[in-house]
Amino acid sequence: MSSQRLSRICLPLSLPLLALLVGGCTTIAPGVPAGSTVTLALLETTDLHGNVASYDYYKLAPDASLGLERTATLIRAARAEFPNNVLLDNGDTIQGTALSDYQAVAAPLPCGETLAIYKVFNALGYDGAGVGNHDFNYGLAYLNQVTGSRFDVDGVDPARPACAGPTFPHVLANVVSVKSGQPLFRPYAIIDKPVTATGPDGQPLRATIKVGIIGFTPPTILTWDKRHLEGKVRTLGVREAAERHIPEMRAKGADLVVAISHGGLDDSDYSPTLENGSWHLARVPGVDALLIGHSHQVFPNAASTVAQFNLPGVDKAKGTVYGVPTVMASLWGKHLGVIGLRLTRKDGRWLVDKERTTVEVRPIQPAGGPAVAADGAVLPLIESEHAATIRYVKTPIGATDFRLSTYFADVGDVSAIQVVNQAQAAYLADYVKANLPAYAGLPVLSLASPFKTGSAGATDFTDVAAGRIALNNAADLYLYPNSLVGVKVDGAVLKGWLEKAAGRFNTIDPARPGEQELVNTSFAGFNFDMPTSAELRYEIDVTRPAGQRIVDLRWRGAPVAPGQEFLVATNNYRAAGGGAFPGLDGSRTVVTAPDNNRDVLIDYIKRERELRRATHGDARSWRFKRVKTAGPVVFHSAPGKTALAREAGIDNVRELRSDDRGGKGLAVYAIDLGR
Repeated sequence: MSSQRLSRICLPLSLPLLALLVGGCTTIAPGVPAGSTVTLALLETTDLHGNVASYDYYKLAPDASLGLERTATLIRAARAEFPNNVLLDNGDTIQGTALSDYQAVAAPLPCGETLAIYKVFNALGYDGAGVGNHDFNYGLAYLNQVTGSRFDVDGVDPARPACAGPTFPHVLANVVSVKSGQPLFRPYAIIDKPVTATGPDGQPLRATIKVGIIGFTPPTILTWDKRHLEGKVRTLGVREAAERHIPEMRAKGADLVVAISHGGLDDSDYSPTLENGSWHLARVPGVDALLIGHSHQVFPNAASTVAQFNLPGVDKAKGTVYGVPTVMASLWGKHLGVIGLRLTRKDGRWLVDKERTTVEVRPIQPAGGPAVAADGAVLPLIESEHAATIRYVKTPIGATDFRLSTYFADVGDVSAIQVVNQAQAAYLADYVKANLPAYAGLPVLSLASPFKTGSAGATDFTDVAAGRIALNNAADLYLYPNSLVGVKVDGAVLKGWLEKAAGRFNTIDPARPGEQELVNTSFAGFNFDMPTSAELRYEIDVTRPAGQRIVDLRWRGAPVAPGQEFLVATNNYRAAGGGAFPGLDGSRTVVTAPDNNRDVLIDYIKRERELRRATHGDARSWRFKRVKTAGPVVFHSAPGKTALAREAGIDNVRELRSDDRGGKGLAVYAIDLGR
């Protein structure tokens, strides 16, 4: 800031800022003397996935363990503690709940209305946001609309006036329009943030800190949302984009550079297509703080065993990556990330005092305690949208005589998976018969996964009660708005697919006397693809290393030959390379369906009318290879569910402890691999 003039800053009159400032404008002193200090808090939300209300639209019940309405209470408290603050969102914001689908698909949002979650962001006074991979799931036209942008890409008219959107900037530096060669969003923004600092004489003084924010998303969006993005945008590596724009930000006066990176940490050799590039981004000169996401984890966390937090240069206790203060605030509004940057004025610049800077993640529900109260001002902002969504998801589509759940999907319960596979396989078979007769003689399989396996706690499981099935239940069974894809694979690729999926399990030592964890929690449940066909059978030998576990793979009783051909129904994410499954890179796609997987499932249930366990819930293709172990092999699920395992025909599990003391409400179960 020039010492030759006074600056007058006018702030948006958002509710939380009004609580902190008297009036919308304040006079800034001409120049900040050396030796002045200030604490500036960076507050992060990430991976909200449309969870505004503390409500589970799939179970039609309140859920105090999640929701921006409770994160808002933490935001209010953090602002009281840190009057100088910047509130930022990391992305994966607009997709993920029935509320999201209602506004995007069921009752498309008019141009003149603001998306529900952005209404709340505006009221809370967000200063900026990044863009996550799932924000592209509904297509570029919708993303353009709800962010109030004017994308210059094919399929979007750049001459049309911008629709209603948020009152803060979205930043994204590594996605570029093919048509114009320019970034899709602004790559960065510089926010003039008025602060109260402490002068070298100990007296308070007013100053302005120019906070630069720059955003990054996984370059793999081109694979995951190929149907929406191909030929319209291209991506840059996060490192290249940072190296291009950060010097510009500094040249334009940015005192600080905050990287909003929708990606986790990966120390693999750098590639411009690396999904989780934040570890490399931390080493780009000029990054003062790093807000990360995408992985749905908590960082810092001294007790974490997650591989990405145990890499060189990563301090999981202090919350730094190569010395850069770094935070990841979990998902669904369950946590608020708080970086308390301690700044000192020297040589006309604000410098970060890394020794005194703090990094923490604050939960809305501390372990063993009640959740914080919801901010009463939030839900009224979206009351009509919330009520309309509840009405929408109650639409009946069929019935079931058994309970469909994923509590024991990791040990073989297919009750919530088989119907998805049946719907996908039937669709693909009909499509091929009608449109691709050359493939009509090939066996048709489907591979689906359990999307909800407890990673976010005891309520994070699919659970559809026996009785009526409504739209909300179908959304619980198939969580994401993927599109159905058919791929042609041979026996070798099929086996490799199943081997990759079996990475869900740790390697078990039969001679070890103590407890051994069966499930590798760093391997996402949505990558545990499995068939549910009586014609395809195999065993998983968890005593073998990953990649060597699939045993006795048979089709109709005969060993599957490496060159034997199959058609497999899956989703666009997997078919195009999502999850890095060997042989799946988009080149084997033979059917790109116009329908998404969830709609295919809904139509199937409508046709079937009633699901029965004998025909829709017990066709298990795989078993663990039997092995006696010296000590118990354990896994985690919601407490008190053993009877469900029995109903699914799984009689070799028992509950050991009702509380695993992990703070997520999960119980410890043992599985007898010898039975």
